[in-house]
Amino acid sequence: MNFKSSNLKQIAYAFTFFAATLGLTNCSTGKSEEKENSSKPLALPVHTVDTSNAVTVKDYLGTIEGKVNVEIRPQVEGILQEIYVDEGDFVQKGQKLFKIDASAYQEVLNNMVATQNVAKAKLENAKLEVERLRPLVENDVISDVRLQTAKSEYDVAMASLDQATAAVRSAQINKEFTILTAPVSGYIGRIPKRIGNLVSKGDSEPMTVLSDVQEVFVYFSMNESDFLYFTKLKAKEDSAAGINIPNNQLSFPEVTLILADGEAYSKKGRVDAVNGQVDRTTGAISLRASFRNTENILRSGSTGTLKISEIKKGVIQIPQIATSELQDRTFVYVLNQQNKAERRSITIKGKSKDNYIVSSGLAIGDRVLLSGMDKITDGSSVTPIPQK
Repeated sequence: MNFKSSNLKQIAYAFTFFAATLGLTNCSTGKSEEKENSSKPLALPVHTVDTSNAVTVKDYLGTIEGKVNVEIRPQVEGILQEIYVDEGDFVQKGQKLFKIDASAYQEVLNNMVATQNVAKAKLENAKLEVERLRPLVENDVISDVRLQTAKSEYDVAMASLDQATAAVRSAQINKEFTILTAPVSGYIGRIPKRIGNLVSKGDSEPMTVLSDVQEVFVYFSMNESDFLYFTKLKAKEDSAAGINIPNNQLSFPEVTLILADGEAYSKKGRVDAVNGQVDRTTGAISLRASFRNTENILRSGSTGTLKISEIKKGVIQIPQIATSELQDRTFVYVLNQQNKAERRSITIKGKSKDNYIVSSGLAIGDRVLLSGMDKITDGSSVTPIPQK
């Protein structure tokens, strides 16, 4: 019994020693593998720097206005009696918009017509008097003085009739002004007045604004440098294509309008007018772009962003994903000849789609890491994977 117990203890000790030895061996092997893996260079994609043409887009905030914006104001004073339209309605040229109470102007017209009739009667009497006296003078019955006096009275009567006729016409015009019609076709704006309000031509705000938006203008400003760039560039392109541009014709590229919801307007516009002077305070020049508005999407008073493409030739571009930022500086990792990573500060001049345009910090032939920047530090070894 003792013999068996002693043998069992020896076997147990032997098994325990074997297990401990095996564990130490595995642990040592794992640490060795980790050390080997940590010293192995990371395989990362790289971008080889070269020059190319970049297309950048300049943004300019613009204000949209209808081609024709007409303030509808009364020419006579009176009580607003009828409103024939509603805000936002589309009206045709000549369509009725408002009616002012015309009763007072009708009475004035009636009075002027009566005065005109009196003048006509006086003229007729003066004519009859001249005709009655003429044969008497010719037969030396009466002196010529009476005939001359009668003729003068006839001339006065005719002048009085002309004056009365003009007064009638003026009264008719004032009465016609009580009906306000659309001078152009377009959309009705806000109507601040209501039926029963007193309106006059001295009111501070119009009765409404009528906008013709079949074609709209977008007014915007750009600095003098951009203005010169775009005009010269487009002129060169047209010249290279064999197109002769008259001296008085603008040669801007087409422009894209981004609406307030971020969507691009379906139709391209063109710059068709430029202010004759540069603002001395801001150094900017005002321009106007026109857009067709056949779908009636654009409205006067709206805002939008104009985008004009600019081509920069022979510049250095790198993907934006290759960069990292710290405070106000931008960094990239560049591989040296030994394929070791070096952190380098660069200067960004602009953007072109998904690329940055670099003005300093990189040279042609530099290899820039595209990913894995969070896994390496200065001096880390990298196995480059060239990207096309």
